[in-house]
Amino acid sequence: MARSIRHSLFAALAAFTVLLCLCYTGLALVIAYVTEDMLVQGLLEREAVAVSQRLRQHGELTPSGSDLITVYGRYLDLPQAVRAHVPPSAPRGEVFTTTGQHYHVLALDLAAAGQPRRAYLLADVAPVLVVQRLVREVGGVVAGVALALIGLALLLAYWLARRLVRPLQRLAREARQLAPGGAVHFSERDRPDEIGFLARRLEATFSELQAVLRREQAFARDVSHELRTPLTLMHNSLALAGAQPLAAEGQAQLRQSTDEMRATIEVLFALARAEQLPGDVVELRGCIEQCLLRLLEDVAWDASLLALDLPGRLDVVGNGQLTMLLINNCLANALFHGGPACRISIAFAQGRLSIGNTVPAGQARRVHGFAHGQNLLLRLAQAMRWDIRFHPGEAQYRVDIIPLQTE
Repeated sequence: MARSIRHSLFAALAAFTVLLCLCYTGLALVIAYVTEDMLVQGLLEREAVAVSQRLRQHGELTPSGSDLITVYGRYLDLPQAVRAHVPPSAPRGEVFTTTGQHYHVLALDLAAAGQPRRAYLLADVAPVLVVQRLVREVGGVVAGVALALIGLALLLAYWLARRLVRPLQRLAREARQLAPGGAVHFSERDRPDEIGFLARRLEATFSELQAVLRREQAFARDVSHELRTPLTLMHNSLALAGAQPLAAEGQAQLRQSTDEMRATIEVLFALARAEQLPGDVVELRGCIEQCLLRLLEDVAWDASLLALDLPGRLDVVGNGQLTMLLINNCLANALFHGGPACRISIAFAQGRLSIGNTVPAGQARRVHGFAHGQNLLLRLAQAMRWDIRFHPGEAQYRVDIIPLQTE
């Protein structure tokens, strides 16, 4: 099982707490022992000054006035335990014995009657040692307090680990609970620290992934739906061609199905890339004129039947490729519904582009193929955040497009 980040952080804080406690305990013991040795050494040096003064005044070594310190005029007079550990040439020394004594030795180089002389001060400091006695008498209390403080520090470390890791755990839980296609929102996104930045980036990344999945699903659905009709017509035409040569009508139908498939694929790929294309300022009148020129080149239609009422310049916010596809298909719809003799009117007024065509009297409503399907035209408009409305009628068919205006 993967180890939780909270457990890892708690283990790190707990280890640091225990290590810090041990280090400070060791440092306190070192300071106590050093202070104790410095105190004993200070007493010996003070007694050494007093012995030197008495020697100059009286000409002989006199006993020390302290019950702890003894003056020895010769090295051989020192106790055997001291001589076993401190050589004659050593200026000072410290001796631990198995019988309970603890000696500090200080050598004195004196001058008596013009002759150099070495004396020794021996202090049995066992009665005044504080640290060992403190450890024996209150060591249990100190250990208990230390353990209590360590326990308190561990509780604090556990609380800090939970508090610090809780936002990350909440972020992980919300990411784990995300459902495909659901709304993406992380509760930590408004934090001003790195966790908030991470939440915002994850939110943006998940939203982009869901948008990509939606485009992929829409692309697969559109390919399945929109290409089925022209493929069926082409399959039927080729099946009939196996029995007899294709007539002019069959060839025209096959060519129309091929053109519809090409237009379908072009628009489907444009829709798949629509959310990745930036929204720019598009000159709509120029797009309409290019679409009309292409229409006159591909279709035998009398341009005198066109009524155009557009301003000199028409800037909108959108995408040039999608705009051209939208206008092309609307004009193709107009000729499909109205026939080659229909009148087409294109006008822009009050933020609305209207493309209308007349319908011959008594003509049945024609529905066929992608170029006349409203679903993808709606999606083309929605990809640019435009609005499009269809108004079929007995004598006229009109499409109203409301583009996104520039500021």
